[in-house]
Amino acid sequence: MGVSVLQLYPLPDGKTGQQTIETLTKRIMNLGATQTAPFVVDCEVYTSQNTPNKTLYVLHNSEFPATVFSILESGNKTVTLTSANLFDLLMLKLGQVYQRKGTNAKIESKGPRFEIKDFVVKLGSVTTAGSFKGILVEVEYCPCLVPDNCWSLLAEFMQGFLGSCVSSIPSPYIKAKGNTTFTPEDTIRQYLDHFNQFRKSAKVF
Repeated sequence: MGVSVLQLYPLPDGKTGQQTIETLTKRIMNLGATQTAPFVVDCEVYTSQNTPNKTLYVLHNSEFPATVFSILESGNKTVTLTSANLFDLLMLKLGQVYQRKGTNAKIESKGPRFEIKDFVVKLGSVTTAGSFKGILVEVEYCPCLVPDNCWSLLAEFMQGFLGSCVSSIPSPYIKAKGNTTFTPEDTIRQYLDHFNQFRKSAKVF
């Protein structure tokens, strides 16, 4: 586990999501990457039946198959928890406390995963309710755990195959991490931020 950065990749004019993924796959393979097993990150949303304005996000990441990530938002407070995958069974028993928001509200990013030297690259097609919403690219620099120490290298690598959509300035989340240690929860928080933006633009709920 290193420092991971998520980048929204805009669809070129006239290209479908699948065509764009194929183009990016060719680019990363031409750099000498090795394709590994596909990945998936998903998220479901639950609302509290007892407390207004309390939302629970439950996320899974195939990179950590034995772990369930949950993020509880209540007012201006946010709490991030990690637990064993038995947490999913617990949620079934909490149906009277937390209710799934929307019957088709699950959102996920999935696609091919690549390894290239010290980097891991994941090309994710984001879908919700069976509909394609966009492309999220996750790039991880494995040898480093401190964003400030490797951002320039990450940005240069990403710009090399993603182009001008990658800013030389880190995202607000990565910038806020600064010189603190990066964790799997930080990757999940970035996914949730992007997923919520997709939800708002699609008006899923």
